Amino acid sequence: MSMSYYTLGNSGLRVSRQALGTMTFGTEWGWGADRDTARAIFDAYIEAGGNFFDTADLYTGGTSETWLGEFVAERGLRDKAVIATKFTFNSDPGNPNAGGNGRKNIMRAVDASLKRLGTDYIDLYLLHVWDRITPAEEVLRTLDDLVRAGKVRHVGLSDVPAWYASRAQAVAELRGYEPVSALQLEYSLAERTIEHEYVPFATHHGAGIMVWSPLASGLLSGKYRPTQDGNAGRLDGFRNTTHPGFQKFNDHNWAIVAELEKVAAELGRSMAQVALNWVATQPGIASVILGATKLAQLQDNLGALDFSLSAELRERLEKVSASPAPFPHSYFGSDIQVRVTGGAVTGDKPSGYSPPVMIEGKAVSISSN
Repeated sequence: MSMSYYTLGNSGLRVSRQALGTMTFGTEWGWGADRDTARAIFDAYIEAGGNFFDTADLYTGGTSETWLGEFVAERGLRDKAVIATKFTFNSDPGNPNAGGNGRKNIMRAVDASLKRLGTDYIDLYLLHVWDRITPAEEVLRTLDDLVRAGKVRHVGLSDVPAWYASRAQAVAELRGYEPVSALQLEYSLAERTIEHEYVPFATHHGAGIMVWSPLASGLLSGKYRPTQDGNAGRLDGFRNTTHPGFQKFNDHNWAIVAELEKVAAELGRSMAQVALNWVATQPGIASVILGATKLAQLQDNLGALDFSLSAELRERLEKVSASPAPFPHSYFGSDIQVRVTGGAVTGDKPSGYSPPVMIEGKAVSISSN
């Protein structure tokens, strides 16, 4: 296998196309990897050429950040490692200012993360989830202050509405703040909603997409089956919760699993590798976050980019996973466009319309990351 790298959005930060998610580092949540297993996963990722690590301040109660920082330090990798971490969730129940996206909590959270990670700067600092309260102006001003103070290198947003991401990027551009270089979003064959708003935003406004849950919480690995008695595993344990990330058992998704299994068999690849390959090669995707609790899982996932999906196989996967476009995208079809253009033939600009970016004498594309 060989690891390749993309620049993250319009930044100059080069990250591996597969990031290592460390939410599984620690067993405080009742599942996850113990320290020895986490270290083995970390080492295997490094040996494969990976340089991009994703964590968050409250993953496994802080253990994730702590172990990641220790593993990086033990191997002397701080200059090579690109560390992304996140803030938002409350660390002190009963204290409303110990969570959310206000300036007070961001300043508290970044110092706590720096201490756990054992570093004096964070490569990518992300808002973890929209709190429905804090204005984008406050968030971007605070993050820009952290960049100017040297505590943060680049900034991003995770799990926010598309309008909020657009507002944030516009504020950054207007006021000269550090721009949003990354969006961290759920995306998989079983969850394609981001294609309507976020992917166009990312490709037009310079924010590379980091994909979380590319295997739909394990559904696309083939470990779950539509049996009457349920499915032993993590997803089944969340069957009766309201967490949207785990509501995966439905007829539409079982059809996807069935077709994915056929495609994987034809390619002689695992279902997980095929699902990851599809996600990683979609427009706008900068990096796909791999999460593993066992070394064998990571080793299999790391082979996801060692092959190519043919147009025919990609079409089969996209057909079975497609869902009706939501309004207003359902309104932008061909009939409407004929009325817009008066019937004149229009189309996208040719690929050579804009001057290419040259690296070592070779033209490279920057439109898909």
